[in-house]
Amino acid sequence: MVEGDFFTDIPRDWPGNPWLEGRTLIRLPSAQERPTHMPRGPAKRTGPGFLNPAMAPARTRSVMLLTDALEHGWVGKSPIIRAIDVMSATGIRVRRWRNEIPGELQSKLQITANDMDDFALSWSVNSCKKHPAPINQFPISASEEGPVITSHHHDIDGIRFQKNDARIALFAGAWQWIDIDPFGSPINFIDSALQNLARTGVMEVTATDTAALTGSSPTSGKRRYGSTGITDEYQHDDAIRVLLATIATSAAKIDKAITPIIGMFDGHHVRVTVLVKTSKNKATQMRDKIGWRVRNENGVPYKFVVHPNQDEIERATGPMWTAPIWDAEIASRITKEKALELCYPNTQDIEMSKESGLTWTDEDIEYSRREIERTVRHIETCAPLFGAEHTLYDLDMMSKKIGKGSAPKIQTLVESLTKSGHLASQTPTHRPMIVTNASHEEFVKLFKQLIG
Repeated sequence: MVEGDFFTDIPRDWPGNPWLEGRTLIRLPSAQERPTHMPRGPAKRTGPGFLNPAMAPARTRSVMLLTDALEHGWVGKSPIIRAIDVMSATGIRVRRWRNEIPGELQSKLQITANDMDDFALSWSVNSCKKHPAPINQFPISASEEGPVITSHHHDIDGIRFQKNDARIALFAGAWQWIDIDPFGSPINFIDSALQNLARTGVMEVTATDTAALTGSSPTSGKRRYGSTGITDEYQHDDAIRVLLATIATSAAKIDKAITPIIGMFDGHHVRVTVLVKTSKNKATQMRDKIGWRVRNENGVPYKFVVHPNQDEIERATGPMWTAPIWDAEIASRITKEKALELCYPNTQDIEMSKESGLTWTDEDIEYSRREIERTVRHIETCAPLFGAEHTLYDLDMMSKKIGKGSAPKIQTLVESLTKSGHLASQTPTHRPMIVTNASHEEFVKLFKQLIG
């Protein structure tokens, strides 16, 4: 094993300040302000040991999805899932995987954290030394299964920390779980990740270049994703679908096909989780799931087409994924109860954190619970809809289009649709949106009845 001083030395500014994310105690450099609970948007980057607290919900969902894969076996038949965070920064995601996924599943999980920054790696390793996971049995080391590239690495707390370029790290190959979370666009890493997944594997991809994905920056969108966008109430859903289409197109080129597990626009970023399988037949079918969204002039919000005609082109966005964007069965298990079970700090977690210098009040404890619950809000009820054909409605825009009164309360409209025999739910987005399988005519009828 080759070790660098950046793994064994104490980093400057250590130990910084403690913070609790989920059930995992982390250290923040002193230059970073104490995070607020439930922050949104990009945080100010203070250096290489930077942690963006606004990404905490995405990390919580990552813990839940990886747990679900281990519990229900939907990532191939391998007895061990080889998981890598290729840009691990402070190492908080991999430490949460190791700390918050139940102990009885840990023997099935082999974790690698990769980064290029010496300071970030040193900070990660020292965090593990100071706050190890409360688990005594870990799976076999990375050196004992699968090819290992030449890199500086350090094994601690059941995690392999290594220094390498993300694309080179991926070429160790045969990963069952790859997390890609760069600053900005993930486009430079998608091909490498797809090429180095096992025959069945999962990619979690984050994109913070939302201007390109939503159409706010047309030139960036065309250059990076080959897409054309419109900035309206559907731009966030467009962003998810454009990213999915980009991954699907790249996968099909190497005889692989994707199945979206969950895709969300959360604050300042898009995050998608996709199951990838090697199959020439299914890869060929990917082209049937990519098209355009056309805003309809006849009152209907939109329709999906293979390609817009000349009359539709100015009202069209794409190319994008036009099939379901979630797996209904898996997403239905991403519940508030499960989130609290896995990721909500218990009394022992809080007391141990206080002994390490964390200032954590009753108010902090309550905010932590709310943050965990917000992370998965509406996912369970949206699962059967986003996992099938559905229509999205922005209530404010519907009121303007109808030209009559203000929009009804979301919950009232959801209940009205449900009583009428339809599926309906508020969406996880920050906009007042409903997803339903009701026809447009039936939706408008109920909407008008409620506003009088």
